[in-house]
Amino acid sequence: MTVQKPFTGPSVWTGSDLEADQSWRRPWSASDLAEIDAALGHAKKVGADWLGVTRQTFPLSRAAETLAGVAEALENGRGFVLLQGLPVQRYAPDDLRLIWMGLGHWLGQPVTQDNAGQMMRDIQAEPGDLGAKHERVKDASGGEFLSSKARTYSNGLLRYHTDRTDVVGLLMVRRSASGGESSVASTAAVHNAILERRPDLLELLYQPIYRSRLGEEVGGGDEVYPLPVFGVEAGKLTSHYSRTYVEAAQLMPTTPRMSDAQWEALDMLAAVADELAFRMTLVPGDMQLINSHITYHARTAFQDDAAAGQARLLHRLWLTMPNSRALPADHAVLWKSVAAGAPRGGIAVA
Repeated sequence: MTVQKPFTGPSVWTGSDLEADQSWRRPWSASDLAEIDAALGHAKKVGADWLGVTRQTFPLSRAAETLAGVAEALENGRGFVLLQGLPVQRYAPDDLRLIWMGLGHWLGQPVTQDNAGQMMRDIQAEPGDLGAKHERVKDASGGEFLSSKARTYSNGLLRYHTDRTDVVGLLMVRRSASGGESSVASTAAVHNAILERRPDLLELLYQPIYRSRLGEEVGGGDEVYPLPVFGVEAGKLTSHYSRTYVEAAQLMPTTPRMSDAQWEALDMLAAVADELAFRMTLVPGDMQLINSHITYHARTAFQDDAAAGQARLLHRLWLTMPNSRALPADHAVLWKSVAAGAPRGGIAVA
């Protein structure tokens, strides 16, 4: 058995820690907001749309320094930042997208979120057959098993997970009528708690667990692939975890079967994450930024009231970060590039 050690430092926190010290909240200053408005005006003047905007067409100065500090906190601090106060109601929909994408380019580099090359995902409940539109497989009883992508288009809960990117950015545009609470948990704190309580289960989480690509990728290699939940490179932790992909892999007859102990380890990870998490209700104008390597996130179910203008909507960016950590070599099956600062993440495009 490998002897693991607890992690220390600012990336190790609990919900009560974030409640006591709310320096993770970073309101935009009036000068930053004025600069963002000026950058929007410049981008529109030179004909840049939200999909084609760049740093050059969305020029920032002091706000760029603010974002550089955020990037540092995401990689070497808590791994979680909430930028607050963008007056989203002032902007037309495409202008708001242009601002969010422009800010994304100053933080990192946006990457594709599906095999069609989608660069900004609208996280909202969609009507109709989600499985037909967003991938599904059959479960053991012949029923429908929705992909992770399809689940983000529902109003159901989303379990603790990480995304296929260095940093996830969520801009809250509209709230739901009820529900939709967001939770974040420190991966390192979860790791340490499992180490203290059940080191035997932690050991299993450092060993490969098979996941399915669930038909979401083009040219992505094998449909099922092995990857540990936890890995360490150059003293830095990384975790990639989504139970949905593990469960989907187990529906395929050729996948090695999960042991009872492995399921117990995943159960414990989810329970500890929920125990240690910080919960918040995002409001319009909030920008939730999460380092996927060291933060799990989740969402409760919600109910919309479209007639009252309360239909939950967030714009999601996936960012590869120039200051990202190195990853273990065996993580290349998912990330391709594992060197520190290397462009990586996203979904392979047709």
